[in-house]
Formats: sequence, structure tokens, C-alpha cells
Amino acid sequence: MNGAHSLVKTFLKNGVDTVFANPGTSEMHFVAALDDHPEMNCVLCLFEGGTTGAADGYYRMKRDVAGTLLHLAPGFGNAFANLHNARKAGSGVVNVVGDHATHHLRYESPLKGDIQGISDAVSHWTRLSGDAASIAADGAAAIQASRAQNGQIATLVLPADTAWNEVNLSVLPLAGEQALHRPSQQEIEAAAQRLKTEGAALLIGDSALFGSLRTLAGKIAAATGCRLMADTLIPRISKGAGTAKLDQLVYAVEPKIAQLVGTSSITLIGADRPVAFFAYPDKPSVPEPAGCAIAQLCARTDDIEWTLTALADAVGVTNKTQMVSVSLDLPDIPSGQITLEKVGQALAALIPENAIVCNEAVTSGHKILPLIGKARPHEMLAGTGGAIGLCLPCATGAAIAAPERKVIALTGDGSAMYTLQSLWTMARENLDVTVIVFANRGYQILRNELTNVGVAQVGKNAQAMFDVENPTLDWVSLAKGHGVPATRAEDIGSFVKALRAGLSEAGPSLIEVDCPIQAA
Repeated sequence: MNGAHSLVKTFLKNGVDTVFANPGTSEMHFVAALDDHPEMNCVLCLFEGGTTGAADGYYRMKRDVAGTLLHLAPGFGNAFANLHNARKAGSGVVNVVGDHATHHLRYESPLKGDIQGISDAVSHWTRLSGDAASIAADGAAAIQASRAQNGQIATLVLPADTAWNEVNLSVLPLAGEQALHRPSQQEIEAAAQRLKTEGAALLIGDSALFGSLRTLAGKIAAATGCRLMADTLIPRISKGAGTAKLDQLVYAVEPKIAQLVGTSSITLIGADRPVAFFAYPDKPSVPEPAGCAIAQLCARTDDIEWTLTALADAVGVTNKTQMVSVSLDLPDIPSGQITLEKVGQALAALIPENAIVCNEAVTSGHKILPLIGKARPHEMLAGTGGAIGLCLPCATGAAIAAPERKVIALTGDGSAMYTLQSLWTMARENLDVTVIVFANRGYQILRNELTNVGVAQVGKNAQAMFDVENPTLDWVSLAKGHGVPATRAEDIGSFVKALRAGLSEAGPSLIEVDCPIQAA
């Protein structure tokens, strides 16, 4: 076998059976090796940012890594933004980046670039395979690194000649496991006492936000009387009926500060200290009140399950402890003129149980998301790193990781343009994704941010940079051109009809919500 075959075999041996790919010439031997292993699920993305965004969404739902296949330094550069999002989400990703053959690197060829430098800026682990004999072991090490500390970005650089050279390999290497750090018993006891004091908050993140650990956190809050909270930008969270009630911090600085008035302490489990998204003139960077103690009991990279279990024991949680949970409250189907509030009501009424909602409706979402809080139980994936263009590829990866679940993607028109190629992948893979594009005809978030920094008047140049008009984006045509059935909703009745159809039928669909005035 050659080096490329040894890497594919090592991936499969270690349970990595999905690769999101946008290959080029330097990766052709790896492509050929993938072709010889039909058990490997290869998903073509038409833009490198789509590969990494999909790998991020895949990890969030699968809780295990997928690979990406990228072409040289420019391809890795195109993948960077959604790797940034994946890093902030704590997602594990294994990047395989083809490079020029080692003997070719001394020439200044057009695609030669600093792969190492780009990788070091976003990856936790980077290695260049020096020869074909090293590739399998390097691949196992990359998988191990990507799974370490609850998820990391690992990048393996594969020179073309190391992929095509022959290698004798009798035993495939296995990726090892690394133990996660745990807080001391003294730290657990101190946290237990702290959570019982007036004004205490428990702010949870990562795996504590969904599944059985979310329930356990809810019981800890019930046993101590503390306030259960989550930060603004989270990778995955349980929502809807039956989930433990929690308060999620909002985006804007002043309301976020108001949410934490009277808070005496914040204990962090699987989360970082809350911080303002940006710095603003005469506004604080952190939202907690003066004198509020910030105590990180368990970082995102630590053993979250063990920590929550130990803390639950310390505060006296038993099988009889009842958490405060969200009640099911489905609104009536609205009618009449379309508004964001009515869209939220329709979603709340129709979201199927166990659905996955990917949200990048940055300015429309704040009117929609509160309305679906009492819908049927579902999970939400959201932006974590702030780099635009996550929603569509993230929904793609989530749908591949959880094909039995309906995926709903909520995105603004400006955000969706960054990675609209993901629609083609949804069509090719026949993914069960209903995309809702909120067409407010501009980067509304920038208008808001201009106000936040104290600018009252918007002139011609600023307006030209904020609007996505002249020409107007036609999302129905864009979707159909990528193979996705689409419709435009100009009243709430047509939106409800399209949503019902998208949720009842298998495969992808897109709804353009035409409400620019309401979103502005």
C-alpha cells in the first residue's frame, strides 16, 4: 500500500468514517485511497469553509470527529473561519491538508504557502508527515489529539510524495485516550456551599447543556436554590418542553448587565467567564456586578460529567429531586401579514419533537427564538466564534451525523451568502434540512453596531456597506440553482404552508421570508 492508503485504513480502524472534502491535485492519491474504501463516507463540499463548518456540525451531534480534506495553504485559508467557529465550540476536527511533494517545495510554485503558520493560528495540534512510513502513526496521533480535552482541532499536513510512496505496514496504529482533569474534592465542597448562598448562579456549557447532564444541572439548581444559566453563544443546547429551566445571557451589553444584577457569585462548569462580544466606548467588557465572585470549577476541557455528578452528590441530589422544567405551551397557528413574531409562533407550533435547529439568524433571531422556548423538545446549535457563514454547513454536518432527525436552519440572507454552496451538498446528499432565510436585505447587525459605538447618522458610504440590495438577492432562484426546492413567503399563510411541507417531506427545502421592514 502507499502512504495515502495507510492513512485511510488508520482512520477507519480508529472509527473515523466520514470525510468532508474539497480536494486538489496534491490530494489525488488520498482521493484514490478513499475510492478504494467504499465504507468511508465521502462528502463533497464546494467551498473549503463548507467542509470545516460541516465537520463542526457533525461533531456537535455525533460527539466524535470527522475528517476534512483540504488543498494546500489557500484551501486551508478558505477553511479558516469555520475552523475558528469549531475551535470556539470545542468541536473535534481532523484536517488532512495536502502539500507539494517534499522535493518540489524548494521551488516557488504558485500554490506554495505557509500551511504551518495558518494551521498554528487555529489548530491545537499540527504535524507534517515527513515520509510515507510515518503517515499511519501521524494519522492516529491526529485522531487522538482531535478527541483530547473534549474536542480539539488537529491538522495533519501530507506532502504529495509521502502519500504516493509505498509503505510496509503490518499493524495499523490505534489512537490513544487521554484522561480529563477533575477538580479536587475541596473545590467540589466549596462550590456546593457557594451555590447555596443568596444570589449564586451556576453557569453551564458544553455537554452540560443537553441530554442527561442538563437534567442533572437542573437538579443541582433545584437542590441549592441557585440560578441556572448559560452564556450567549453555545455550541449545542436542549430547548423546549421537559428541559431544565435556565436563563441564557443575551447579546447586547446593557441587557446582559441587567440580567446579572444582584448576582453574588458565578460558578462555571464547562464554560468560560461571560464577556461582551465587543468593546464599546464607556461600556464594561464583563457583565457581572462589582464584587461578584467568578469561580471556574470545571473548564470545557475538563471532565464535565464527573464534576456535575460529584457536585450533585455534594449538594444532596437524589432520585427524588425534582428540577424546574419548561412546560409545553404551543401557540395557535397565526394568520395575516407576515412578521418575525408570527414566524416564531408558527415555528413554535410546528417544530417536530427531537428536531435540530441551527441558528444564525443574527438580528431576526432575537424576536423568534424566545417564542419557541416552550415548543416540543428539540436541540439548538448556534454560532460560537462569531465568524459568519456557519449555519448552512453546520446544518449539513448535523444532518449527516443524525440522519433520523429533522434539521431546521435559520439564517439571515447576508450570512447565508458566505456558504450558500452548502445547499448543493444538501441536495446531492438528500439531507433532511429545511432552510429558512430571513431576507432583511442587508447586514442589519452592522447598523446596530454602528449605533452601539455612538454613530447616530448613516451616510451614503455606510449605507452601501450595510445593504444587500441593488440587485436584490433571489433566494428561490439561488436554491433551485443548487438543486433545492424553494418558495418565497410573503404572508404568514404561505410561510406556514411551506414550513409544513418542508417538515413533512424528506430531503432539503428552502423558504425565503420576505419581511425586510419587520427585521430592520
